[in-house]
Amino acid sequence: MSHKQSFILLAFLMAVVVSACRTDDEAHVPITHDRVDSTSTATADTLAGFFLLNEGNMGMNKCTLDYFDAATGEYHRNIFAEINPGVVQELGDVGNDLQIYDGMLWAVVNCSHFVEVMSQQTARHITQISVPNCRYITFKGNYAYVSSYAGPVQVDPNARLGYVAKIDVRTLLQTDTCNVGYQPEEMAIVGNKLYVANSGGYRVPNYDRTVSVIDLNTFTVEKTIDVAINLHRVQADAYGQVWVSSRGDYYGDGSALYCINSQNDAVTDALQLPTSGMALSGDSLFVYGTEWSYVTNQNTVSYAIVNIRTHQIVTRNFITDGTETNIKIPYGLAINPATKDIYVTDAGNYVTPGYLYCFSQQGKQKWRVRTGDIPAHFAFSNKPMVWPENN
Repeated sequence: MSHKQSFILLAFLMAVVVSACRTDDEAHVPITHDRVDSTSTATADTLAGFFLLNEGNMGMNKCTLDYFDAATGEYHRNIFAEINPGVVQELGDVGNDLQIYDGMLWAVVNCSHFVEVMSQQTARHITQISVPNCRYITFKGNYAYVSSYAGPVQVDPNARLGYVAKIDVRTLLQTDTCNVGYQPEEMAIVGNKLYVANSGGYRVPNYDRTVSVIDLNTFTVEKTIDVAINLHRVQADAYGQVWVSSRGDYYGDGSALYCINSQNDAVTDALQLPTSGMALSGDSLFVYGTEWSYVTNQNTVSYAIVNIRTHQIVTRNFITDGTETNIKIPYGLAINPATKDIYVTDAGNYVTPGYLYCFSQQGKQKWRVRTGDIPAHFAFSNKPMVWPENN
């Protein structure tokens, strides 16, 4: 079993990817829920809640969707299966991204090669859009942009270039593609430019090290920026900066965080900060690192905050009460835009249900709840969930 599923090298060398379906006993598990104490941070502008996408074990068809109701404090597990009993294989194999846009909930399901589109308020299935080996999604205007490895799920030194698929959010049809680098990952939009991090993870040890910059007016690559090997995460801030993470090579070249100035597309800074995921809140970029090393055969875990104006590391542990020791493998991170609560997910041993931890702005644990397998991706909703019995 991989030590971190998103580490492409480890995951694909150790996992045999199959088109597996759940057994009858595993399928259509009823919604279950827990209640947590969320009333202490409830305010007039509190969001209705958030969805959490659990990746599920690769090859096991166990991607699931959870929902947290901020008004009641109830955390509902595995809602997609119960709400959509007629959808074959449910959410599919490895949920890799989750976003809300234009009244719809978009789940990128990597190894099932599709984007699942649901209603934001009911989580009812609308359609599936086929995109091979799809990874992440972002939006602007009438279009969604999905990064795609464009080939089979396998390590291959001759793997082809990836691309970004352009999808019309009105018709829910793919309208165009733009070739980028090898095995593209996260993306961010600044003005009319789409920044795409290329990993080259399938071509190990010959990783890609570039960010492709797509002109959205022409949907062509206008330039390629050399950054570092095995790029992954991308976050644009309010100052026109684009933050990009490198996963390194898991040996001597460690994970790090880089900053690109979108005005001239130059790399302006490099922070030797392990970065597996990041979330922006004001001038604070929250970063967690789960840095795997083949030299030591262990992970190094950190929870840092970077000031995006000064580029200084403010702290290397935003969890201040010592409870980070309870988290085995941090795997997801989000900041509630209304309450500023900090959410960190724990993948645990990767094969059993994980946990979601909620921390205050001061980094003190408020509550914990059980999730599905490998909880990872958040989408905050400003519309209250409408459950099936109320439809």
